[in-house]
Amino acid sequence: MFELGFFSPGKSKNRYLGIWYKKSAETVVWVANRNNPIIEPHGVLTICNDGSLVILNKTEGIIWSSNTSRRMENPVAQLLDTGNLVVRNNFSMNTSESYVWQSFDYPSDTLLPGMKLGWDLKTGLERHLTSWRSADDPSPGEYTFRLDISILPQLSLYRRSVKLSRRGPWNGVNFMSIPSDPNFSFDPILEDNQDEIYYMYESYNNPTVMLLKLNYSGKMQRLIWKERSSEWKVEFSKPAEDSCEYYMKCGANTVCSINKTPICKCLKGFKPKSQYNGTWPTTCVTNSALDCKSEDRFVNLSGIELPDLLKVSLNKSMNLKECEAECLRSCSCRAYANSNVTGGGSGCLMWFGDLIDIKRITDGMDIYIRMPACKPGKKKLLLAVVIVVSLMVLLPAFYFLCYRRRKLKKKGNF
Repeated sequence: MFELGFFSPGKSKNRYLGIWYKKSAETVVWVANRNNPIIEPHGVLTICNDGSLVILNKTEGIIWSSNTSRRMENPVAQLLDTGNLVVRNNFSMNTSESYVWQSFDYPSDTLLPGMKLGWDLKTGLERHLTSWRSADDPSPGEYTFRLDISILPQLSLYRRSVKLSRRGPWNGVNFMSIPSDPNFSFDPILEDNQDEIYYMYESYNNPTVMLLKLNYSGKMQRLIWKERSSEWKVEFSKPAEDSCEYYMKCGANTVCSINKTPICKCLKGFKPKSQYNGTWPTTCVTNSALDCKSEDRFVNLSGIELPDLLKVSLNKSMNLKECEAECLRSCSCRAYANSNVTGGGSGCLMWFGDLIDIKRITDGMDIYIRMPACKPGKKKLLLAVVIVVSLMVLLPAFYFLCYRRRKLKKKGNF
């Protein structure tokens, strides 16, 4: 499936050690010496007695090293069918526990099936994707794709330190707003325990080859290999231009709906903070202050990707009714929702500040947004309207019945 060797990307003459898909040599999935290329056409990959992999130039200077921390007596390096380059003891069982080093722990710009994206909590190792600088330069570029693990796991795309897009949070089944696999041949997995938190996907014993690649222009792409045409098909490329996928496309306390014009709108009960000039993003604020006397109510907004988890609390043991009561008790609680959709829904997420980055999506979740109770004056006006409408309906009916009664009485039928 994969090959390991030296290559020169695009028009570059620099040499790098990489792994590529065997049927498409230009599809490089991992690069060792990204920051330190070999500038002459002489390079050697070798394994030291302590188990470290090293790349040497023609003067035997070390260009790159795997820096293996555990020493071993009889080290071997092996490229697995998964595309993972591993170092292990030749006398040990070929299992992940026996690897003293593996390329899967140091991703480049591609996530392969079985590769973890996330954190080893014991060692502090973070596995994330980093784009190439250009098509000719595999050195780390401006874009990173990583698993954020605050409150609930989310997948986020960054340009340097600026968040460009997010997918999430994890709802017990998948990350929200990630397009599903059209052939249902790959299974998304999230592992969250005391030792590690990571996202990965695995194949259902399917011959289909799929890659997730962060390209140098900042697009996260799903690629499927088409055997008949011997080429990659781009299943999706995110974020799409002029869409709701860009972070805070519309501003605080808004909802972004790609199929509406304009795509941005203040949440129900909110209005633009300042005079609206027709451009977004802009911040929306409540039409009136919250009462905070248990008379506030909640409005359901369905089919959405939950707001970003900025000022949020999580209680995984609460149900939705308990979550509502808890939110009402706190004057600063602005919205609440289930944290998990499995089993009919469970867990309690509560937001305590502006609601950031809400967008309508297919198979989205419900969120309940706090609204102020009607003011006394408005209550009286509403009661008066109800009375007037009731009289307008009941009085004609009353007069009609009286009229019928008189007619029947004259006929002697009453």
